[in-house]
Amino acid sequence: MDLATRRRRAALFLFFLIPGLSISSWVTRTPDIRDQLDVSTAQMGIVLFGLSVGSMIGILGSGTLVARFGTRPVMGVATLLVILSTAVIGGGTMLSSAPATTAGLFLFGAGMGGGEVAINIDGADVERITGRTVLPTLHGFFSLGTVVGAAFGILCTAVSWPVQWHLTGMAAVTAVMFAHAFRAIPHAVGRTRGDGGSRPDAAPAESRVWKDPRLLLIGGVILAMALAEGSANDWLPLLMVDGHGTDPALGSAVYTGFAAAMTIGRFGGGLLIDRLGRALVVRASAVCATLGIAVVVFADSAVLAGAAVLLWGLGASLGFPVTLSAAGDSGPDSAARVSLVAMIGYIAFLVGPPCLGFLGEHYGLRVAMIVVLAFTAVAIVLAPAVGKRSTAASPVL
Repeated sequence: MDLATRRRRAALFLFFLIPGLSISSWVTRTPDIRDQLDVSTAQMGIVLFGLSVGSMIGILGSGTLVARFGTRPVMGVATLLVILSTAVIGGGTMLSSAPATTAGLFLFGAGMGGGEVAINIDGADVERITGRTVLPTLHGFFSLGTVVGAAFGILCTAVSWPVQWHLTGMAAVTAVMFAHAFRAIPHAVGRTRGDGGSRPDAAPAESRVWKDPRLLLIGGVILAMALAEGSANDWLPLLMVDGHGTDPALGSAVYTGFAAAMTIGRFGGGLLIDRLGRALVVRASAVCATLGIAVVVFADSAVLAGAAVLLWGLGASLGFPVTLSAAGDSGPDSAARVSLVAMIGYIAFLVGPPCLGFLGEHYGLRVAMIVVLAFTAVAIVLAPAVGKRSTAASPVL
């Protein structure tokens, strides 16, 4: 691996670390944010809806933007939005302005949704160049960021450090990271549409990839595994409190165990994939997640359920990054393929948890999680689709 590629890979680590640090920073302060805005829990849900709207817009537009401009400008603008929005959320809290805070969350969602797809396309290109598994480690840095950011957020909460100064400080730190990382990202990666339409055959790439049966199977895997990850991120503490009778502090501790298991799985996953192959690792991951969720759903012991969450986290850790790797080399038009599969995954993150909340309201969260269990069981069957590397894959250029 040459020096430029090493620097590029290190820069991508930071591009994943920044959103992890940022999102966990404001998530850990949501009780304080709610109190300073003087809104009810239901009204806070409306404020948080800005995040979902922004994320959906970012996700739906990201593939087209990358095809038109390449990954570098999309990553740059999106990450700047994440950094800026963190400060805006803090400012809205300081002013006790729910509209300003909602706007900040909207910008954050747009940056996260648009940027993550571009960063994943760039990471898939690094895998193509080096012939090594990179995406699981990249996603590991996002998970590491959430753990570090959450720990710092808990500390700030404990010492009653004002939210605005906490979030503004985090925005300043991540801005320095961005300035260092952005220089190492090359131009033109992922770009398939020239200024003057010099590649008219490339424009319908997005529509062509929808017709690839294997890519759709890969999309089914990422749908299931993203749902397993997203449902835990949104509902696991409450699932332990309402479903297993634990106190809130213990429920949060169980979620921390899930995040730690995700981090370990992603940092260790690359070695397993290089030795055992993607299909076997994804199938084992889906089995692990299915077993963990099944115990959480059906076991009446809170201790046993808490331990099974570690299986859930380890199982869910590799599904998203490995399926993106598989999409990138599944055929020609790599950028369009990664964009499509990433879009399916992020839609599962956004749409799945609210649907589970609706089911949980009527039938209980443990019953609602049977839906997630069914999806991960299907992923076991679909896992071979991520395995064979296509010799027809084209460079992500």
